[in-house]
Amino acid sequence: MNKDLRGEGWTWHTSEVAEVLRALGTDAGSGLGEEEAARRFEELGPNELEDRGTRSPWAILWDQFTSTMIAILIVAALASALLGDYEDSIAIAVIVVLNAALGFVQEYRAERAMAALQQLSAPRVKVRREGHVQEISATELVPGDVVLLEAGNLVPADGRLVEGANLRVQEAALTGESEPVGKDPAPLEEDAPLGERADMVYSSTLVAMGRGLFVVTETGMSTELGKIASMIQATDREQTPLQRRLNQVGRVLALAALAIVGVVFTLGLLRGEDLEVMFLTAVSLAVAAVPEGLPAVVTIALALGAHRMLRRRALIRKLPAVETLGSVTVICSDKTGTLTENRMTVTVLDVAGHSVELDVEKPAAPEPGSGGGPSKVSGDPTLAMLLAGGALCNDALLERDEEDGFRTIGDPTEGALVVAAAQEGMKKPELEAALPRVGEVPFDSGRKRMTTVHRVVSDSKIPDVIEPVLKSEGTPYIAISKGAMDSLMEISSEVWTGDGQAEPLDEEWQERISAANARLAGKGIRVLAVGLRRLWSFDGAGEELEDGLTFFGMVGMIDPARPEARDAVETCKRAGIRPVMITGDHPLTASYIATELGIAEDGRILTGRDLAGLSSEELVNIVEEVPVYARVSPEHKLTIIEAMQGNGHIVAMTGDGVNDAPALRKADIGVAMGVTGTDVSKEAADMVLTDDNFATIVAAVEQGRVIYDNIRKFIKYLLTSNSAEILVMLVGPFLGLGLPLLPLQILWINLVTDGPPALALSAEPAEQGIMRRPPHPPDEGVFARGLGRHVVWV
Repeated sequence: MNKDLRGEGWTWHTSEVAEVLRALGTDAGSGLGEEEAARRFEELGPNELEDRGTRSPWAILWDQFTSTMIAILIVAALASALLGDYEDSIAIAVIVVLNAALGFVQEYRAERAMAALQQLSAPRVKVRREGHVQEISATELVPGDVVLLEAGNLVPADGRLVEGANLRVQEAALTGESEPVGKDPAPLEEDAPLGERADMVYSSTLVAMGRGLFVVTETGMSTELGKIASMIQATDREQTPLQRRLNQVGRVLALAALAIVGVVFTLGLLRGEDLEVMFLTAVSLAVAAVPEGLPAVVTIALALGAHRMLRRRALIRKLPAVETLGSVTVICSDKTGTLTENRMTVTVLDVAGHSVELDVEKPAAPEPGSGGGPSKVSGDPTLAMLLAGGALCNDALLERDEEDGFRTIGDPTEGALVVAAAQEGMKKPELEAALPRVGEVPFDSGRKRMTTVHRVVSDSKIPDVIEPVLKSEGTPYIAISKGAMDSLMEISSEVWTGDGQAEPLDEEWQERISAANARLAGKGIRVLAVGLRRLWSFDGAGEELEDGLTFFGMVGMIDPARPEARDAVETCKRAGIRPVMITGDHPLTASYIATELGIAEDGRILTGRDLAGLSSEELVNIVEEVPVYARVSPEHKLTIIEAMQGNGHIVAMTGDGVNDAPALRKADIGVAMGVTGTDVSKEAADMVLTDDNFATIVAAVEQGRVIYDNIRKFIKYLLTSNSAEILVMLVGPFLGLGLPLLPLQILWINLVTDGPPALALSAEPAEQGIMRRPPHPPDEGVFARGLGRHVVWV
């Protein structure tokens, strides 16, 4: 094995399979020898993630006592004990201990992101060694091992694909790609991003269908998953704005208290006051200057805010995140499932040069016996047959569900076709009863299509809307093909027109169909074509089924934007918060959804390839202008967030995959998806959305600004009362009045006035129903909820 090939930057996806096998010193048919495998295992170590630098529980506990405010409180507690005020001393100590316990629990849970990553491993794998297939632990794999993959397997290591038969791998957790990715051993270009490397498989992704054979190229911390683990461990959590401000307040209070105490003590001695009295007065004054109720009030306010946010479907995992939400100036959101509904939906039917848009707001699971709304195809046999063909040439199922009425089982794209047909009154079980499947040619990544053969049952009730198409020739069998537009054009000789006739597929028709396909693809819409062939007989052979088809039309589908997301985006903009989309999905799809929601107005977009060519300085300069980033890697997400933070922004980042974990940890507040999110992303995040909805983030930001405003009000109240007390003690000696207050009087006033008041409700006139844009700086504003002529902050 050439050790140099393990170095950073080696591009396995650009090499031919034979070259990769030769470089790794292995053979696809026999695999490694046992002795060589043992040697490599000894040299490179086990195929598992290493815990590099996770903080110990004791280190986490110690950190709870290192903030400036807590240090001042500890000193104040000791001083109160020396003065004999044991009640005050005990009260302060209890506050410190409770604050430390709460912080310890939160941060200890946050450290479990690494543990969640380590659980993503395949326990047993099938590998070829010395010419035999054997089953070993995934931790024993080494570069050069030849591994067999089947549907349902978790990929145990990174590797170069050697063979693949209809192999599709679900890589959403790693790349953000919402659909399973088809795999092909053919080498690719060097600059192909991670999500487009069809000749590679990656650790902890899931084989959705097919089978394959790959040679291991990277194991352990050298895998893409290992790189993410390294980034998580190397990424330090940023202090929240509240923590930074409280530390600053603590330092200012400490310096001011020392200065004032020094002045009072010195003036008292110069006036001839007793040394012991002045010492006790100085210590009492120092204790009075410390707002010992502040940590308790902050904790109570944050806890109440977290409870309110939970009612709005936002689960707070770390209390400081409540206030951080109120300071957010940029929300970086994933696309799939957060801004969109995370379900493929048929939106366009294109037949004979004209298009029909379907209602994307129809229910995904129509009620029995219902078409889901007014039909747009009932009077058009061509459109109806296009949908019926997509549902019949299909392996997805539409099953009854107690909660949602119906649900699809199978590939999301095929499920969308079945749902679209059902919404127009053609349910798959009824179609299959009239047209039972008697043969098929399965989907193949080389052909990019599948074909099914159906018998036309004469005594069965065929839906009236498609009967004119099926009965036009009276053939007993019909073959339906579904796949990529180019693939079906190759095997079609006719095109079905809107007037119910088949015409030769000449050059003019080909141009019209290609133009329609390009128009849909330009909007980020996924396009599938459907074709038919009538058969007078069928003997089970499939060699000649895919020839001489009648091209019927194209079906366009997309994961639609959430209906409420557009209003939420507009609310963000009015409140001074900039929404940004960061996704691993295709640039055209990302641009289409971002434009539809109002995130992008000029269509500007940066891809992972664009980001790779930018320096840190260049990115900082343009990050304010780019609203959409597509096909990005975990490293790119980190650099985007760092550039925004470098410009002074408080950044919220959403994510659901393993690849999002480093960015969630780096952001000022990480927001994980509760429904589709992985355990790794949830453990790395500060907040979890229980409904995966962008609008929920906006509602949580509203609540966060309310909490921040209440905390500011209390700090102002506290500092006002404490400063008045200190001012009296400072001015008195200057005016020759002696000591206005004795030590016991200072402590008594401190006890009475420093207790936490009820968090105030306040009202100001404001425009009804409008979220106010916060004044500069942004984090000093509040969201407003209109009630008549006033706005109430609650």
